[in-house]
Amino acid sequence: MKNAFHAYDIRGIYGKDFTKEDVYKIGFFVPKLLETDTVVIGRDGRVSSPEIREALINGITDAGADVHDIGLSTTPMVYFATANYGYKAGIQITASHNPKEYNGLKISRTNALPVGLDSGLDKLLEMATTQPITSAATKGKVEEKDITADYIKFQQKYLSPAFNDLKIGVDISNGAAAVIVKKIWGEGSAFNYINETLDGTFPAHSPNPLMPENTVQMQQFVKENGLDVGAVFDGDADRIVFIDDKGRHIPPDLIIAAMGEYFFADGTKPDGQVIEDIRTSKAVGEYLQRFGAEMYMWKVGRANAAPRLREINGLYGGEYAGHYYFRDFFYSDSGIMAGSIMLNVVAKLKKQGRRLSDLIDEIAKYQNSGEINFKLEDKRGAMERVKNHYVNQEKPAAFYDFDGYRIEYKDWWLNIRMSNTEPYLRLLCEATTKELLDEKVAEITKLITT
Repeated sequence: MKNAFHAYDIRGIYGKDFTKEDVYKIGFFVPKLLETDTVVIGRDGRVSSPEIREALINGITDAGADVHDIGLSTTPMVYFATANYGYKAGIQITASHNPKEYNGLKISRTNALPVGLDSGLDKLLEMATTQPITSAATKGKVEEKDITADYIKFQQKYLSPAFNDLKIGVDISNGAAAVIVKKIWGEGSAFNYINETLDGTFPAHSPNPLMPENTVQMQQFVKENGLDVGAVFDGDADRIVFIDDKGRHIPPDLIIAAMGEYFFADGTKPDGQVIEDIRTSKAVGEYLQRFGAEMYMWKVGRANAAPRLREINGLYGGEYAGHYYFRDFFYSDSGIMAGSIMLNVVAKLKKQGRRLSDLIDEIAKYQNSGEINFKLEDKRGAMERVKNHYVNQEKPAAFYDFDGYRIEYKDWWLNIRMSNTEPYLRLLCEATTKELLDEKVAEITKLITT
C-alpha cells in the first residue's frame, strides 16, 4: 500500500501497488481523518473503478459514515460537489493520465482543498497500516446524488455565442470527459468530437496529453479539417492540452499567458495575481506584464497550487502539466473550464482577424527544451552537482529552491527537480537561442549522468 501514496494522491497499478483490501482500509479511516460523517465520491471509467468503488463504500460505511455517490464523473465534478454542497470530504476514484492498469484515489477536504502527503495522506497511511478496524455499531448509508444540472449550469456561464463561429476539435481520449463535456459544450456544428466513448481500456491512445504521441491524432485532425483550435483531455478531465490552428501542440505553460486575453484585456480585473509553477517559461510573465498582472511562482502539483492560490486569493494559475486553477472554481483545476476560457480567447482573436497561432507566436520568445527525464539512482546527488556547478561558477540572476532548483541567468535558465509521482529526475531548460539551449542541455546532461 505504501508505494501507492504519493505527494498529491494515492495512485499505482491496481492489484500490485494497492488492493481492494487497502482501499477498504483507506475508506474506513477517511471519515476519522477529515472529521466527517458523510463522504461524497465519484469514479472515472477505468475497468477497475467499480471494484474500487465497492471496497471504498464498504470501508466508509463500516466506519459509520454515509456515502453520497455522484457516479461516473470527472475529477473536477467531485471538487465541485465537495465545495458547492459543503462536504468535508470528497474522493474521486481515478488514476488521472496514467495507463489503463493504474487506478487511485484523489482526496479533498472542506472547500475542495487537496489532501496531499504533507496535509493528511501521511496520517491516513499510518492509520490504515497500524490501527485496528472496529466497525461502527450502525453502518452508514449510501445515497446517489445527481449533481449534473448544477454542474452544467455552473460551467455554461463561461460559454459564448461566439463559439458558433469557430471550428473546434475535441479529443475526449475515451476518458471521463465523455460523461459531461457534450452536455456543457453541446453538439452543434462548431464542435467536432473524437474518441468520445467512455472506455477504461483507452483504445485510441493513452490518456496523457503531455506525451507527444497522444496528441498526434488531434494535430492531424485540426490540419485536415481546417479547425481553429483543438483540445485534448486527460483521463479524468482535470487537465487539458491545446493544439493551435497550424496543428502545433501548445506548451501548456504558454496557455497561462494566453488566458490573460480573457481575464485582463478588458481592464476589469485589477486584482491580477497569477500562479505559475517553477517550470514556467519566462515568456509567460513577460506577456502578462502588459496587463499589470502579478506573477507568483510556486511548487508543482495541485496539493501545492490550489491551497496557495486560495491563500493569496489569486485570480487564476496554471502548470506546465496542463492543470489550470481558478478562483471562481473554488481555487481548483478544471479542464472543461480552462477549455471554455480558451475558446473565448480564440473567438475574440477570430473577430480581430487573428489566429491562435498568431497569439502563441507573440508569446513564445524563447527556445525551450521541454521536460527531459533521467532515470537514475542518486537523483539528489545529481541535482546537487548541477546546482553547485552553476551557482559556484557564476552568480545567478535569480535562484529558487522550493521545488528542486530553478537557476536563472540573463540569457538562459534551468529547472531540475525530482518527480513526485514517477521515478525520474526532470530537467527543463530555456534560452534565447537554439544554439545556447543545445549547449546548456548537453552540458547539464553530462553533469547529471557522470
